[in-house]
Amino acid sequence: MDYHTAYSRTNKLRRFYRSVFLFVIFAAIILPDNIFGERIFHIRLFDAYTILAIWGLIITVKAIKLFIFDSEWENDMIEREMKKEKKPIDY
Repeated sequence: MDYHTAYSRTNKLRRFYRSVFLFVIFAAIILPDNIFGERIFHIRLFDAYTILAIWGLIITVKAIKLFIFDSEWENDMIEREMKKEKKPIDY
């Protein structure tokens, strides 16, 4: 892994962990509000659970993209495709 790829991956990891941290903070604020019925925040457009579900789905997609389909996976796929093209020509 070269420096540019490592730097880019580190930035993506930092942003991912920051978004997970913010999700946990907002979930800790919103969920007790709905559970105990105090209704400190009145969200009329969407239910709080809907907002958290959409946000959680986005974080899950980011996690899959970051941890499963990373640069190593991409390099492996490029190598496989290049091997397919390098078939010997029989005359």
